[in-house]
Amino acid sequence: MSGKPQFDEAAVIDAALIVFWRQGYAAASISDLTEATGLSRSSIYQRFGDKGGLFREALAAYTRRVLARMNSAEAPSARGAVEAILRGFVPEQPMGRPAGCLIARSCVEKGELSAEGQAAALQAAADQRQIFAALLRQAIAAGELSRDADVEALAWYYLGVLQAVLNFPNAGADSSALHHMIDVAMMAWPRP
Repeated sequence: MSGKPQFDEAAVIDAALIVFWRQGYAAASISDLTEATGLSRSSIYQRFGDKGGLFREALAAYTRRVLARMNSAEAPSARGAVEAILRGFVPEQPMGRPAGCLIARSCVEKGELSAEGQAAALQAAADQRQIFAALLRQAIAAGELSRDADVEALAWYYLGVLQAVLNFPNAGADSSALHHMIDVAMMAWPRP
């Protein structure tokens, strides 16, 4: 035996990610995770240490994908990039994945997480916010945004709008309502 796992780690992490995304950390049982991943309890514990270790790897994979998606938004201006990020997450049709955002769900549920899990969830949200903050600073430098604009408050604001886009479909918002919400959110952009 080589001592290496005899399973596709990426596929296991993806399967666990869906369980945590759909059910949340606290409600996801080891039985749910073994069923979804096809691994035995002992294999999960041997490779990931515990449910928390598997969760942290699943959250890290999810976060990498979300940040890459945010960073891939293309637009001729920083303001356009912020808008493109928001519109890029509007579900145009039902997807085969859970609704909502695993990062936001994990932050809400942080009391159930280990210290490492809490830190990972909070860092993921901070990384999202920093993408908006960087775009806002670019906008100030380019003269698209007032020099006295509160970058931190605006970064939180646009992160809040993004979370609404991701989570409000659970409350019945359709893509038309979400696009209209983004229209209104972009009107809040302080002009120079």
